Amino acid sequence: ILTGTLFILFAAMSSYLLIIKTELPATISEFLSGDYSGSWYLDGQTLLIIICVGIVFPLALLPKIGFLGYTSSLSFFFMVFFALVIIIKKWSIPCPLTLNYVEQHFQISNATDDCKPKLFHFSKESAYAIPTMAFSFLCHTSILPIYCELQSPSKKRMQNVTNTAIALSFLVYFVSALFGYLTFYDKVASELLQGYSKYLPHDVAVTTVKLCILFAVLLTVPLIHFPARKALMMMLFSNLPFSWTRHSLITIALNIIIVLFALYVPDIRNVFGIVGSSTSTCLIFVFPGLFYLKLSREDFLSWKKLGAFVLLIFGILVGNFSLALIIFNWITK
Repeated sequence: ILTGTLFILFAAMSSYLLIIKTELPATISEFLSGDYSGSWYLDGQTLLIIICVGIVFPLALLPKIGFLGYTSSLSFFFMVFFALVIIIKKWSIPCPLTLNYVEQHFQISNATDDCKPKLFHFSKESAYAIPTMAFSFLCHTSILPIYCELQSPSKKRMQNVTNTAIALSFLVYFVSALFGYLTFYDKVASELLQGYSKYLPHDVAVTTVKLCILFAVLLTVPLIHFPARKALMMMLFSNLPFSWTRHSLITIALNIIIVLFALYVPDIRNVFGIVGSSTSTCLIFVFPGLFYLKLSREDFLSWKKLGAFVLLIFGILVGNFSLALIIFNWITK
């Protein structure tokens, strides 16, 4: 479980840094006029290394997670602003998309059928759906560190924190996905903001929300870094007292690994797909069902045990099926 947790945390931090690498140069270019191609401040890899050394690493060095709670709250408000802009821009982009500036970016059919929402749409890309959702809602790794930081830790208070966090996350995810789909339909990019950047270049609201998202993502990386370091120290040095030297070396090693991942992974969807279909489905579906079947003294035909068994089988089937489709998709491409 610790190994799976570490894998998920590495993937999460790498995916956030990947967003910074791809979006920050484009955001900076929004403020520039003229041709500045080749400049170091428009190179995603250079900017990523500078940001990780100057911001991510110092915040990740903090031994306590309490201070990062304030940055996490700020990040959430940025995500709410992101969702609001997605809603507003739904009425700024016509459908069918006009064949002008965006023709070079989108292969557009001007048929009005493209503007009719479909409740279900199945294709090879559907293999990424459930793994991506599983990855997005995976908050198990932060439960214990957050529980330890509660003023009066209790199961009930932690459950309230979990319910509130998941409900708010679901609301933001749902609104953003719904209005993003109703804007671009089957032309939605794997990174939603890329579509708005291509169709509405130099738009003040889009540029502002991109800055907010980048800042939110930047502040989230150290927050995820905390349980990753904790899990690694539990695996290797659980019986040793706290040491600043060991703490710093592990932090440096983790930062180097996630930066290398972010530098060489081409598409964020690949991270979400592979991790979501493997370790995320295990932590969300397989392990909870398996643990309940193992620990519960109820009869196997009881509703709760049958539900746990269904959850276990669902996780195994969906995880393996999605992973197989993703790998097949890579091979065929």
